[in-house]
This record gives sequence, C-alpha cells and structure tokens, in this order.
Amino acid sequence: MRIDRRNFLKVIGATGATLALGKEVKASPKNQNEVEFYGILYDSTRCVGCQSCEFACSEANNLPEPIGMPEIGIIRKTDETRRTVVNAYETSKGEVYVKRQCMHCNEPACAAACLTQAMLKTKEGPIIWRGEKCMGCRYCMVSCPFDGPKFEYHSANPKITKCDMCFNRLEKGKIPACVENCPAEALVFGTRRELIAEARKRISENPDLYVDHIYGEHEAGGTGFLYLSPVPFNELGFNTKIQKTSYPELSKGFLYSVPTVFVLWPALLLGIHEATKNNNTKEIENE
Repeated sequence: MRIDRRNFLKVIGATGATLALGKEVKASPKNQNEVEFYGILYDSTRCVGCQSCEFACSEANNLPEPIGMPEIGIIRKTDETRRTVVNAYETSKGEVYVKRQCMHCNEPACAAACLTQAMLKTKEGPIIWRGEKCMGCRYCMVSCPFDGPKFEYHSANPKITKCDMCFNRLEKGKIPACVENCPAEALVFGTRRELIAEARKRISENPDLYVDHIYGEHEAGGTGFLYLSPVPFNELGFNTKIQKTSYPELSKGFLYSVPTVFVLWPALLLGIHEATKNNNTKEIENE
C-alpha cells in the first residue's frame, strides 16, 4: 500500500496545525439541550433473566447464539460475538438480574477520542461505528469508561463491535430488537426525557421497591441507557465512582499541558490514514 506524499503532508500539516492551536480535529459534542436523544430504560425489578434480549440481539445482528446463562458468581461480558449480556447478582434483596451493553453516552469519550470520526454519536442518540473511516487505533476502547467497544482480534478483517441500539432498525421506524422481544417489559424505548420522567414516576409510586437513583441520568455526563434497581448499584457490579461530568470535558486544556509528542502522534496516525485512503481512491479511479 503506497502512501501519496503530497496527500500525507497536506493532511498531517492541517491536523498538526489544528492541534497546535488547541482546537479539536472534529466538532465538539452537540449541546445536550439542542437535541432529543433516544434511549432505553432498563428496570431490573422486572427482569426475569430469560435472555430473550440476548437472543434477539444475536439474530438482529447476525451473531452466534448466546453461550451460557445468568448464574450468580459468573460474570459474563460483552465481546466481539455478543453485544449484550444478562448477569445474575446475589444482593441484599435476593437475586437480581442486570443487562449490560454500550451505555450510549450523551457526550461519548469513544467518539471524542476517535480522530477519524469512525465512532459517531448520531443525532438520534445511538453511537455507531463506521468501518470505512476507522484506522484501527482502538483509542475508542481505551477511552470508554464502561468498557463498551470490542475488537475482533481473531478476524482477518477486524472490526470494532458494540451495541448500536439497533440503529438500522431505528432508521426504518422500528424499535431495538431487545426492547421488542422483552416478555417482562423490563425494557422501554423512548426519548431520554420521557424515560427519565417514567423512571422518576416509578420511584415515586414505589419507594420501597426502588433505590432513589437512576443510573445513567448523570453518570459520565448522562447516558442513553438508563437503569432502575431495587438495591444500591454497587451491589450489581456498577462503577458508582464514575464522574458526573462527561469524559470529553477532561480533554479541555489538554493540548496546552502535554508534551508535543503526545499531540503529534495522533496527527501522524490520522495523516497516514487519510493519505493512504486518498491514494487508494486514485488508484481505483485510474484502473
């Protein structure tokens, strides 16, 4: 694969200048007040651990059928073959099930860390991965506070995989497969504003059933996947020390405080990626 020198220097120069001036390569996250993101509310008091969401997800995304089942003492994690998992926890109120997947942050660290905007926060709310833009740096994996993105290490053509809230279904007017197939109605799809209102209503009407906390309302600046629980969230394996402001906020002022090498290395990778992509396009056109 030959890199076109002119394209490389043009891109690396523009990118390096942008970084040197303390500006972001891509646009800042949209103001949360200007958009109405969609999301999913998960009520763990209603979940029966049937794994219907797992099977629906695997079918909708052409993935292998889920392996294993919710069992206390065994924590199953998402990987390149499964975008969601349900685990069982022994709590102060008995056995409780919890569904895990990408949290779809309002201002995602994965998208902020992605130099080519391969990881994108859509205007509808879901965070999607665009393979044609990815340069394989895997910064998205390192930056995610919820360990969401996974990499196909054993594939000849590896991809970054994670829950995308069935974005292709949303574009067709459908709801996510996991929500549609939950027999216990533990999952609710709607706008984030509606979901928070519903969660508060349930807590208010059943204070003995729920802890007074909507996980995801403020964590990491707010997430698209929200949780209700009958017990404190630390009993369900959640990180309750995650900051309330979004993680991209931590990067403000970053470019003024780090050594030049850390600023220029991402620019170098981006320059190589863009120059290579542009050169390949020209070669195809000339064939």
